[in-house]
Amino acid sequence: MALIHLFLFVGLVSLEAAASFSPGSRSILRDIGSNNSDQKDNALELNATNFDSVFQDSPAKYAVLEFFAHWCPACRNYKPHYEKVARLFNGADAVHPGVVLMTRVDCAIKMNVKLCDKFSINHYPMLFWAPPKKFVGGSWGPKQEKSEISVVDEWRTADLLLNWINKQIGSSYGLDDQKFGNLLTNISDQEQISQAIFDIEEATEEAFDIILSHKAIKSSETSASFIRFLQLLVAHHPSRRCRTGSAEILVNFDDLCPSGECSYDQESGGKDTLRNFHICGKDVPRGYYRFCRGSKNETRGFSCGLWVLMHSLSVRIKDGESQFAFTAICEFINNFFMCDDCRRHFHDMCLSVKTPFKKARDIVLWLWSTHNKVNERLKKDEDSLGTGDPKFPKMIWPPKKLCPSCYLSSTEKNIDWDHDEVYKFLKKYYGQKLVSVYKKNGDSVSKEEVVAAAEEMAVPTNALVVPVGAALAIALASCAFGALACYWRTQQKNRKYYHNPHYLKRYNSNYMVMNTFSNTESEREKER
Repeated sequence: MALIHLFLFVGLVSLEAAASFSPGSRSILRDIGSNNSDQKDNALELNATNFDSVFQDSPAKYAVLEFFAHWCPACRNYKPHYEKVARLFNGADAVHPGVVLMTRVDCAIKMNVKLCDKFSINHYPMLFWAPPKKFVGGSWGPKQEKSEISVVDEWRTADLLLNWINKQIGSSYGLDDQKFGNLLTNISDQEQISQAIFDIEEATEEAFDIILSHKAIKSSETSASFIRFLQLLVAHHPSRRCRTGSAEILVNFDDLCPSGECSYDQESGGKDTLRNFHICGKDVPRGYYRFCRGSKNETRGFSCGLWVLMHSLSVRIKDGESQFAFTAICEFINNFFMCDDCRRHFHDMCLSVKTPFKKARDIVLWLWSTHNKVNERLKKDEDSLGTGDPKFPKMIWPPKKLCPSCYLSSTEKNIDWDHDEVYKFLKKYYGQKLVSVYKKNGDSVSKEEVVAAAEEMAVPTNALVVPVGAALAIALASCAFGALACYWRTQQKNRKYYHNPHYLKRYNSNYMVMNTFSNTESEREKER
């Protein structure tokens, strides 16, 4: 009898083991999951309760949504491929943060059944693509013609999926891309500023995108402000592709924004909208910063890139353009920078200038002094609230390590600057150093990208380098910019403007009046 009981016990154990490892059973999935418990998923798993809120709050520009079932062997086999792509975009260690949100929904969980039905899921896995907010309350059907949610049709390997994403956004990301480290580990290394050219392009594109997203050009006043800033970019942006893109927008601006009323809507089917233009080319934005990369996602980045852009513009202008550059920068920040406290403080500092600038040196040193005042104010707030970047605390610029000759004397509360030396340093740092070919120093930037960047940046810092497609527009806009050569797209564009009295009247030299910013302040306040 004991022997019979033993055989029965062994048989039951065998049956239970066989059942627990039968194909598709949940227990085998638990075993697989437990073996990989140390590996954190990068793709964000959603459900019916958090689906809308996650997409609504996402800062990413695009999103991939995978519908799968946990019992599906093909889904399990595909997960490593999906994760390879997700690690580029998701999580604290993302290589290209803020570009694509990678998500998944398990349709085998009962609470997600209705959600999966909304997207007509009839096989696993199925992948969809759209801007995140289009998924909020969204749905998809095979007969749906006008939907911004599209099916990803090339996804079966990580390479295929990433190539498909690259085609959609005009990028060139690779599975082997590595996260760019924080570049200012040695603050005395002046060569690091040369990498900021990529951040200047990124910040220019992001600023343009903010203007589009908020439809911020909405009157003749904001329109004129935008035009002035474009003129500055066309003439002095350190990146050729941004000069070219700014020129395209400037030359076509009358068609895009008649009477200051711009068309933003691509869905209307019209071709002439601001959204059809890439101010720095289709390869920008890349979704990450290098020189301006903070140790936390919410620090540095865009604000740093915008400051570097303004400094790089200031060191490239000539004496006769100093007041125009001052006006263009002040009005741009006042009208288009969406951080209200920052905008107001910068605006007050602009209004405190009572004497028009006559020399390029004036705008360079004013912007430097203003930046230090901003850093000093923000440092107090960040120190008291603990919101600063611990690896990049706000500081007075430049530090002694970078420019010892800039300091005549310094105490804990006061610095006596040698302004001539400061000016020389700023001209070199944001001029010559910024356009130099940087050393790779273990950075994972491709050789082709370095060469392309060198070609973009290799221009004399005191030269008025203008994409000549905008040359006519600039010459009409201001005698300060001079009679610039005009050979690019002459046949296409010049004919329109030579015979358009409205254009000549609108962009004549009156827009170059030096005190425009302060004189129109009351009108701007009324408009806001």
